[in-house]
Amino acid sequence: MKLSTGSSVRISASDSSINHSTARAWSITSLIVVFATINWADKAIIGIVAQSLKEELGFTSTQIGFAGSAFFFLFSISGAALGFLGDKVQVRWILLVLAALWSVIQFPMLVTGSFAVLLITRIVLGVAEGPATAMANTAVFQWFPADKRSFPSALVTAGSSFAKIAIAPLLALVLAAWGWRACFVTMGFAGLIWCLVWLAVGKEGPYARRPDAHKPGAIDTGLRTPAQTLRLPLRSIVFTRSFLGALVGTFMVYGLVSASITWFPSYFEKGLGFSRLESGLMFGLPSIASLVTMFGSTFFADRLASKNRATRTTRASITTAFLVIGGLALGVVPYVGKPLIVVAFLIIGYGCASVALPMMNAVVSQITPPQQLASTLGIFLAVQNLSGLIAPTLVGVLVDRASHPLAGYSFAYQIFGFAILVGGIAIAVLVNPERDAAMLQHKLEDLKTR
Repeated sequence: MKLSTGSSVRISASDSSINHSTARAWSITSLIVVFATINWADKAIIGIVAQSLKEELGFTSTQIGFAGSAFFFLFSISGAALGFLGDKVQVRWILLVLAALWSVIQFPMLVTGSFAVLLITRIVLGVAEGPATAMANTAVFQWFPADKRSFPSALVTAGSSFAKIAIAPLLALVLAAWGWRACFVTMGFAGLIWCLVWLAVGKEGPYARRPDAHKPGAIDTGLRTPAQTLRLPLRSIVFTRSFLGALVGTFMVYGLVSASITWFPSYFEKGLGFSRLESGLMFGLPSIASLVTMFGSTFFADRLASKNRATRTTRASITTAFLVIGGLALGVVPYVGKPLIVVAFLIIGYGCASVALPMMNAVVSQITPPQQLASTLGIFLAVQNLSGLIAPTLVGVLVDRASHPLAGYSFAYQIFGFAILVGGIAIAVLVNPERDAAMLQHKLEDLKTR
C-alpha cells in the first residue's frame, strides 16, 4: 500500500482493475439522492405545517421550535452508533431499514394531533434519520475514487435543496387542499415506494472495503489482508486538525440548515408578510442557490483535484470564501428594510453556506482509511448535527420574546451569520487534507510493521 497525495489511503492496484459501470454508479447515486430528498422532506414537514398546527392545535412558536429540535434529541447518538455498524454490515440494507422506519413513523399523527404525539414521533424519526446522511454518503463513496467524491457528495447533500425546491411546494399544495394530516400521509407513502425500488436495484459499490472482501465471490479491489483488517484508533482520526476544522465549520452551517427547515416558511409569512401559499412555494428559493453553489464549487474542486491541485486549495480555501460571503450576507439581514431584499440576502447567505457540507464530507473521506469510513462519517455527522438541537429552539424563543416576529427572525439569522464566519475561519486555519492523510497513512504503515 502506498500514499497517494491528495487522497485517502489508496489501493495499490490501479482503478482500472475495478470493473464497474459508470452508468451503474450514477444510477445508484440517483436513488440515494432520492433517499436523501425524502429524508429532508420529512424534516421539512414541520416548517410547512407550523402555522396550521399553531392555529388548529394552539401550539406556540417555542413549542414548534422545540418540536423541530426534538428531532435531534437522539439523532446524533443513533448516527454515531450505526456508523460503526456500517463498517461491518452492507450499507444497502441499512438504508432500506432506515427508509422503512421513516415511512411508518409518519402515520401516528393521523390518530391524534397532540403535542405529545408530535414530540414523540419527531424524536423517533430523528433516531431513524440520524444515520441517514453518513450512510448515504458512504454508499455513494463506494462507487467513486477519493478524488472524485466532492460532486457525488454534493448531490447527496442537495437532497435538502431538492426537498425544499420540489417537495415542499407540493406539500404546500397538499396542505392547502387537504390539510396538514395529508402531508404526513404523503411522505409516509413516498418512503415506502422508495423502499420497494431500492430493494430491487440497490447494490454495494466496488470501492467498499470489508474484512471479508478477499473471500470467493467478493469484489476484488486490490486490497489484501492484513491491511484490510487494520484499523486506526478513532481518536487518531477525529483529533486531526482537518477533522476538527471541518467539524467546526459544518457545525455552524448545519445550525442554519436545521433552523431554516423549520422556520423559513414562518419567517416569510409572519415576518415578511407573504401569504401562506406564497411562503410554502418560496421555501425552495434559498435551496436553488445552494444547488448552484454546491454543484458549481464541488465540480470545480473535483476537476482541480484530478489535475493534482492540492485539496487544501480546492476544498478548504473555496469553502472558506463561500462561508465568508454567506456569513456577511446573513449578518446584515436586520438592517434591510424591504421584504424582497431580505429574501435575497437569505438566499445568498444560505446558498453560500451550504457549500461547506459536501466539501467537508469529502475532506473527511479523504483522510480516513476506507475500512473506517462509515464509522468516521457517522461520528463526524453526529457531532455536526448537535447544532440541530439548539438552532430551531433558539429561533422559536427569540420570535416569542421579540416585539415583532420580524425582529426575532432577523436577529436569529444575524447570529447564524456570525457563527458561519467563525466556521469559515476555522476551516481556513485547520483544514489541510494532504497533511493529515499523510500522517494517518504513516500511522497505518506503523501498524502493519508491528
